Amino acid sequence: MSVRTQDGTPEADRDDGSPAAAPAAPGARTAAAGPPAGGPEDQRPGVRGSAVDVRTLTRVLFERLAELPPDAPERARVRAALIEINIPLVRYAATRFRSRNEPMEDIVQVGTIGLINAIDRFDPDRGVQFPTYALPTILGEIKRYFRDNVRTMHVPRRLQELWVQVSGAMEELTVVHGRAPKVPEIAANLRIPEEDVRACLDAGRAYNAASLEAAQEHEGGLALLDRLGYEDSALADVEHRDMVRHLLVQLPERERRIIMLRFFANLTQSQISTELGMSQMHVSRLLARILTRLRTGNSWEE
Repeated sequence: MSVRTQDGTPEADRDDGSPAAAPAAPGARTAAAGPPAGGPEDQRPGVRGSAVDVRTLTRVLFERLAELPPDAPERARVRAALIEINIPLVRYAATRFRSRNEPMEDIVQVGTIGLINAIDRFDPDRGVQFPTYALPTILGEIKRYFRDNVRTMHVPRRLQELWVQVSGAMEELTVVHGRAPKVPEIAANLRIPEEDVRACLDAGRAYNAASLEAAQEHEGGLALLDRLGYEDSALADVEHRDMVRHLLVQLPERERRIIMLRFFANLTQSQISTELGMSQMHVSRLLARILTRLRTGNSWEE
């Protein structure tokens, strides 16, 4: 008797009349079973497994999990099977964050934690499909990861939530217009003020910090540190010169000339006495008197 398998290929005739092998139990995997149901590979023609199969298998596994006592060794195997067949749901959720500068595998790993939490908390008796219940939990875990571990600056929660909408609108408008959208276009699409859009764009740049010593390719290899300003020590001298100029204008002509010859022309007291036709002792007394007045900031008195 010729028997055909599920994929239509003939099986060897059984002369002994023995029955064909029974189908494997739900959740069991064999060498020919291939990847978990629900993944992209399962959509190929001729490969058993689809989104319907994943939902059905998930429901069966949850029913089995509910029947097992808490200390049963089989619970770990059933729970592991639930995680494995629902990994495509995590990958689907992770694609929403593909614009972030984080490795996709890291995002999937974080989303898997949300999937595990959803499996542990799910109650099949409520009549809700597991993907409907699990997706918000997975997304919440990924968003929490970006909020607490990735950002280098603290961003208010309102802007974090609004950034998700802004980034989605940017992708949609880029497809529609064939270019990067402008702030007014994003604001009109989301019906929010332009100031909120600008704040979200600034918040979206707060994920990574650039090293000051890292070379910038578009700047000819210069590091950010090379393009930053520095404190000029001569700035204090500018303030001092302005103060001295204000005091010098209050001096009589002779005393002002003595200061100019001594500190700006760098002449000695002997040279100043020769220049002004007075004794060096008199120049010394005048110079001491002038400096005292300048230090105290008092006006000149004869």
